[in-house]
Amino acid sequence: MSDYDRRFGQVAGAADMSVDAGLRAFMLGVYNKLALGLVVSAALAYITSSYEPARDLFYVMQGDRLVGFTLLGTLLRFAPLAIIFGGMFFMRNPSPRSASLFYWSIVTLLGASLGIWVLLFTGASVASTFLITAAAFGGLSLVGYTTKRDLTGFGSFLIMGLWGIIIASLVNVFLHLPMMNFIISVLGVLIFAGLTAYDTQRLKMTYYQVGGDQAAMGVATSFGALTLYLDFINLFQFMMSLFGDRR
Repeated sequence: MSDYDRRFGQVAGAADMSVDAGLRAFMLGVYNKLALGLVVSAALAYITSSYEPARDLFYVMQGDRLVGFTLLGTLLRFAPLAIIFGGMFFMRNPSPRSASLFYWSIVTLLGASLGIWVLLFTGASVASTFLITAAAFGGLSLVGYTTKRDLTGFGSFLIMGLWGIIIASLVNVFLHLPMMNFIISVLGVLIFAGLTAYDTQRLKMTYYQVGGDQAAMGVATSFGALTLYLDFINLFQFMMSLFGDRR
C-alpha cells in the first residue's frame, strides 16, 4: 500500500489531463466499486440496527434505546481501523485480488458498525443526511476531476488538519466538551470535503502513472474506491453529528 501511496506525488500540471476512454473507464470502475460498497454498507447498517438477533450481538438495548456495546460490538467498532493500519504493513506489494479483498473487508466491517447511526438518529434524519452527503460528495469529486489546479499542497494541509482532529477527538473522549465536539464536527466536514476533491485528482494522476499495467490498474481501482469510500463515510458521520435529529 505504501508503494501505491507514493505514486501520488506527481504534480497535476505534469500529466496529460486530456479526457480519454481509458481514463473514463478507470474512473468509472472506481465509482462503480464505491457505489456498490455504499449499498452494501447501507444494507449491513440496516441489518445490525433493525434485525434484532443481529442487533443484540453488537448493542446493549433498553427497549428501543441504545445504552452500550457488547464485547463483539466493541471489537467491531475498532476492527476497520486495525485492518487499515495492518494493511500499511502487509499490503506493500498487493495483487488486484488482495487489494479487492482488503477493500471489501473494510466495507463489510465498517458498514456493519454504521448501524449505531440508525439507532441514535431518526430514520428520516439518516436518509436526508445521506442524500445531502451524496450530492455534496458528487460535486466535490467533480471539482477534483475537472480542476486544472494542482491540489497537492492543499491536500498536505488537509492531512495535517485530519491528524489534528484525530488528536482533538481522543482528548475530548476524556473531557466530554460539547463545544469541542461541535468544532471537531465542523472541521471534519471541511477537511473531508477538501479531501474528496484532492483524492479524486490523485486518482487521475495514478491512472497516468500506471499506464497500461492492468495489474496495477486493478490495485489502483480498489485502493481508489477505498479512499473515496472513507472520505464519504467520514463526511457523512460528521454531517450527522452536526445536523442529525436524535431519537
